[in-house]
Amino acid sequence: MAAKDELGRAGEERAAQYLIANGYAVLARNWRCSQGEIDIVAASGTHLAVVEVKTRRTAAYGHPFEAVDRRKLRRLWQLAQAWVSAHPDRTRNLTLRIDAIGIIGPDPSRGSLEHLVDIA
Repeated sequence: MAAKDELGRAGEERAAQYLIANGYAVLARNWRCSQGEIDIVAASGTHLAVVEVKTRRTAAYGHPFEAVDRRKLRRLWQLAQAWVSAHPDRTRNLTLRIDAIGIIGPDPSRGSLEHLVDIA
């Protein structure tokens, strides 16, 4: 596995553990459909969050959140709708939102983590 892929997977694991520690129920990880992939789907209270995780070793080339641009947000909404359509029994009475988690550090398990809630 390429170092970039390992970094991404480690970041997603850290993000999932962070969400669980903060009271979220992780419903899916790396969910795929014909339109693409959702990193994490998690529920908290009355909210269903589709979470995009971006992990970087350093911020030398920009903050991880800079990669979540308008085009990426549009795709995340499409993927979120696809997930809801595929799992109607798990999404009743939940408000859908898009979140982002950015992790910076050579070791994602100890890097700085930021969680943006309801970014679009």
